[in-house]
Amino acid sequence: RNPKALKRFAAAFEARSVKKRYLGIVAGEIDGEEGTIDLALSKISSAEEGWRMIPDSFGKPAVTHWRKVTMHGGHTLVEFLLETGRTHQIRVHAAAGLGTALLGDPIYGDGTGAGRTMLHAVELTIPRDGKADIVGKSPLPDDFIALGFSDG
Repeated sequence: RNPKALKRFAAAFEARSVKKRYLGIVAGEIDGEEGTIDLALSKISSAEEGWRMIPDSFGKPAVTHWRKVTMHGGHTLVEFLLETGRTHQIRVHAAAGLGTALLGDPIYGDGTGAGRTMLHAVELTIPRDGKADIVGKSPLPDDFIALGFSDG
C-alpha cells in the first residue's frame, strides 16, 4: 500500500524468505511419500513449440520440496513447497522430477483430464521483523473438490 512496504515485500522475495505452499493434482500415482527435487532449469524456444522450461544442469538452480497428500481416481494430490521460484518450476519438477505431469498441463503433460493445469497457490507467508508474519490463504478451488480432493 506504500513504497516502504513494497520495498520490504520485494526484499523478502529476493531473500527467499517468503514461504510458498501449493497443491497440485498430478496425472497418475507417484511412488514415495515426500522428497526434494533439485533440478536446475533453462528456458528454450522454437518456432514450432514456442518457449518452455527444461531441466538443464547449466540452468538456474531450482529446488522444490514435495509431499504426497492423498491419491484418488488414479491421480495424486501433492503439496509443493518452493525453495526457489523459477518460471514453471512446479510444472517441470512434477513432470521431470516426480515422473508425471500436473493434470491438465498442456506444455509439460498431455493437457487432458481437466479444463486447466491443476495447480493452486494455497498459502503465502511473509515474515516481518519484530511483527507477526503476514499469511495469505486461499481455499481449494471447486474443480479440485469435484475430482475428490480436499486441502491436506
